[in-house]
Amino acid sequence: MASSSTAARELQKELEGKANDLSKIQKDISKNHQVRKKYTIQLGENELVLKELDLLNEDANVYKLIGPVLVKQDLAEANANVRKRIEYISAELKRLDSTLQDMEEKQNSKKEAIYKLQQRIQSLQAGKAKA
Repeated sequence: MASSSTAARELQKELEGKANDLSKIQKDISKNHQVRKKYTIQLGENELVLKELDLLNEDANVYKLIGPVLVKQDLAEANANVRKRIEYISAELKRLDSTLQDMEEKQNSKKEAIYKLQQRIQSLQAGKAKA
């Protein structure tokens, strides 16, 4: 009888540990979503800038804001910079998607492990109730 209560306590501790792990994974997923949202907004802004740059004539003046100062920039250079930024942001979004997929798989496996532990604890408690 004493061994079953000890086993139940050990299972309860294990369950708490897995629940803490699950909570940490869920926080990481939330952070990933926030960062992904930020990059998605930046991607949209940069695509909009690229469309605007494509509308300009080659002799148009383009200025870049550096701190509090507007600095004249070559149209081709501005175009290249925006394209590089879009490329970088797209790569970051792909990386974040991959990381998110891994975290969701870990989350699902933790949930499954927690569910199995809960079933074991319930079966132990049901066994005690019968005894």
